[in-house]
Amino acid sequence: MSRKCQISKKGSQRGCNISHSHNKTLKRWDANLHWKRLYDSETKRWVRLKVSTRILRTIDRKGLAATLRENGLKIQDLTN
Repeated sequence: MSRKCQISKKGSQRGCNISHSHNKTLKRWDANLHWKRLYDSETKRWVRLKVSTRILRTIDRKGLAATLRENGLKIQDLTN
């Protein structure tokens, strides 16, 4: 599975490390992802998703169903 959030599709970013002598080397920043078991109140079941911490805060605030609707997803899209 790729290193992307299953809800927001947030992934890694690339950029340059710049040394004191101004040498540039490529660097990669990975998204802060976690496997979480979340309860879907509409289908009354638990789902395991790889989500970013930003989306976890949104789910805490709005709920899983509302967050999925906001991102144009359904729970069936993520579990299959």
